[in-house]
Amino acid sequence: MEVLHTTGRKRETYDVQLAFSPLWECALGIAAVTNSRLMNTLEKPAIYWEELKGSLSKNLLNHLEFVEKNNTWKALLQLLHQSDTDNLNDFCSNIEMLQDSTFKFICLPFIGDRFQHLRERAAVGEESAILELKRLTSENPFFPQYIEFISLTDVNELKAHLLEVMTLWYEAVIRPDLELTNQILQTDYESKNQMKEKMSSEELVQWATGGVNYLPEPSVHKVLLIPQYVYRPWNIEADIEDTKVFYYPVANESLSPNDRYMPSNFLVQKHKALGDEIRLRIIKLLAEKDRSLQELTEQLNMGKTTIHHHLKLLRAAKIVEMNEAKYSLKANVIDLLFKELDRYIKQ
Repeated sequence: MEVLHTTGRKRETYDVQLAFSPLWECALGIAAVTNSRLMNTLEKPAIYWEELKGSLSKNLLNHLEFVEKNNTWKALLQLLHQSDTDNLNDFCSNIEMLQDSTFKFICLPFIGDRFQHLRERAAVGEESAILELKRLTSENPFFPQYIEFISLTDVNELKAHLLEVMTLWYEAVIRPDLELTNQILQTDYESKNQMKEKMSSEELVQWATGGVNYLPEPSVHKVLLIPQYVYRPWNIEADIEDTKVFYYPVANESLSPNDRYMPSNFLVQKHKALGDEIRLRIIKLLAEKDRSLQELTEQLNMGKTTIHHHLKLLRAAKIVEMNEAKYSLKANVIDLLFKELDRYIKQ
């Protein structure tokens, strides 16, 4: 059906904000070291984490076991969003001063404006609210158990745990390399901030995250981009009031801030993926319309195994994605690639 557009109103998008702090790196490091399921997928090798654990105090290791059991890293991240400081002592003081119900409310996950009343009631231990929040988050792998834990645990014990694990990890892991960590995070922050004026909000998010095509959602007015090194190559996505958060992996060039010839790992990966005749043919076919694997094999007169291999490389480079059993070219990916290359050459 044809649509006659009689309005000049443009589709609304979100505002992108950026922030960085060694405290984010501290909390995310605690999250990483206690995520056994993802440990082997992190950029830092398993031997790094094993040697790191071997150097930590018994007290800190006990707290990390508690984090892994109860996912209290989530509470640290939630609290950091409510504490506008990059100073550890100030962060700890802010937590100590929070009233019990406010503290638990902040620690509980945000799942939407219309469920805030449940979050408030769960924060004071109301059983019906806790059960309803658990039901609403039942598809999340850890939210139901986490919600029950936060709602029912002793406030003073939880505060003491969070303050101690944050302080001990900061002193053992963050402080020794604080200057370098700050330099890496600030370099990446400034890089993204410079491109904020040259890209649309959606392009900036896609570029910073290495391919996440985040479209505007109702009630989400801001996207907060926070660079992190410890969880590379993963993006970590979270929700807080009216804001989508991406803790995104810092780019290669931010790891070598004094080497202006160091290209972004995302830029290199995309150009490697495009440096092949078959893959370029696939790109051109997908630029025309979305196609299934069968359609691509028929168009290119090649075996499915061969085409699937090339599609896998294109997907890994965040150039192609899959939607409802068909492959498609990611939105704006080619235009964005030119902007990335232009920035690298001219920086």
